[in-house]
Amino acid sequence: MRLIHTSLFAAIAAIGLSACSQPSAPAQTEAPAAAPAESNAPAAETAPAAAPATATATATATAELAPTQGSDAKGTVTFSVVDGKVHVTGQVSGLKPGSEHGFHIHEKGDCSAPDGMSAGGHFNPGHQDHGSVTADPHHGGDMPNIKADDKGVATIDGPVSSNVNIGKGDDFDIIGRGLIVHADPDDYTSQPTGNAGARLACAVIQKAP
Repeated sequence: MRLIHTSLFAAIAAIGLSACSQPSAPAQTEAPAAAPAESNAPAAETAPAAAPATATATATATAELAPTQGSDAKGTVTFSVVDGKVHVTGQVSGLKPGSEHGFHIHEKGDCSAPDGMSAGGHFNPGHQDHGSVTADPHHGGDMPNIKADDKGVATIDGPVSSNVNIGKGDDFDIIGRGLIVHADPDDYTSQPTGNAGARLACAVIQKAP
């Protein structure tokens, strides 16, 4: 009987020692989530939207036609660039109803002579023969005839020679040149002016402000 008690005690002691010899697993603690770091750098500024590009203003020129001695013709004309070419618009009044007239840029911006002859001949920087502006050859100053309505007013809306310009400052620049309304129609053939006759009105072409 004593032997049984002794054996049982020994077995219990062995179990206890075995349990004590195994290291206990450390308790797993959940690490707190790291707080987002605060940045001391200033917030990036949003760049302002680029302003829309401003269209480059197209060069224009104007001419105030005044009557020569004994004439009543007068008017206002504007030159502008349309599709890369110089175009002329405006009105001339004081003409004979239904009449047709030669209309040209002349070489000199001088209307001091009573008959307008101080404006010189046709503006011709390309040294070409006179002709219709719609065909070659022609002068830089050649333009279509203008025609008056039944009230003696001619409305102008037509092409100017493709080789001239407004405000470039070269030999083909129309700024500072003369503008003439003739008494007769241009026949687009006779040299050097198309047999357009006397000068009814004269102007100096000036760059528009």
